[in-house]
Amino acid sequence: MAPETSWRCVQADYADPVQAAAILALLDEYAAEPAGGGTPLPAETRAALIPALQRCPSAMSFLTYAGDQAIGLINGFETLSTFAAKPVFNLHDVVVTEAWRRRGVGRFMLEQLAAQLSARGFCKLTLEVLEGNRAAQHLYRDLGFTAYSLLPEFGCAQFWEKRLSG
Repeated sequence: MAPETSWRCVQADYADPVQAAAILALLDEYAAEPAGGGTPLPAETRAALIPALQRCPSAMSFLTYAGDQAIGLINGFETLSTFAAKPVFNLHDVVVTEAWRRRGVGRFMLEQLAAQLSARGFCKLTLEVLEGNRAAQHLYRDLGFTAYSLLPEFGCAQFWEKRLSG
């Protein structure tokens, strides 16, 4: 489906209370779904998130609007490719509100993000996707994302974590 001409994707201003509320609402909706863990954001996380993003110089959020309604969100963080000596953007959350899914919003957001970041000198986008999230995987592949590998004999990169008490 072709994107609506009224859609727009903007980098969010964490100091703007309307944009901050949109970020929290969209992320809370995502968190409550199975792909987001199935639990809404705890009240303490909701209260702490925007100030934490404001303190994190590498944090960037992008909101997609249909008119005045926020319909999509990308949260991510700038990092650096040590092999290219250029910035990389790691997509941490990609959210389209339920009522706007299957209309091309996710594709629009990711295409807009790639264009904006490419113009700013970023060399690549990275992301993690759950094995069972087939719809997201299909979209990512269609947009040119691939599993990360340096040499075939070493296989593809895996996303691991170690939880800390802090």
